[in-house]
Amino acid sequence: MKPTPKNWTRISSALFYQEGGKAIDWLCNAFGFEVRLRIEGDNGVIEHSELTFGDGILMVADEDNAKKQREGIHKSPKSLGGANTQSIMVYVDDVNAHCERARKAGAKIISEPKDTDYGEEHWSDRGYECEDLEGHRWWFCQRLREPNT
Repeated sequence: MKPTPKNWTRISSALFYQEGGKAIDWLCNAFGFEVRLRIEGDNGVIEHSELTFGDGILMVADEDNAKKQREGIHKSPKSLGGANTQSIMVYVDDVNAHCERARKAGAKIISEPKDTDYGEEHWSDRGYECEDLEGHRWWFCQRLREPNT
């Protein structure tokens, strides 16, 4: 593979919200993302944004803007009765502290932090699942043990 463009990751994801600006602020407060780029159009509509978490990048935009540009194919779970077409997993340093931070910010905790051990030849993680303010599903994990290979 060729190197990725400067300051970019090999894979990034995009999420769409009914209220993109509010979502950006909430994601930074609740989950610890940082705003790298925020492009607002008319009436504060988020046309494009780039949030970072470590070396990961998450793009966030308003679904109304996506409707104009891409015939409405991108939607918030809030617009789909809670349905998710993608879930995101993020590794954090302290999953218990992260869960409490998210809970205090209003995340709906779907499953409390718990350990999952896939056996000595695999790995062990501690993680939890939550929903954000518009229903996107997230998993946050902390690696407990690397595989014995």
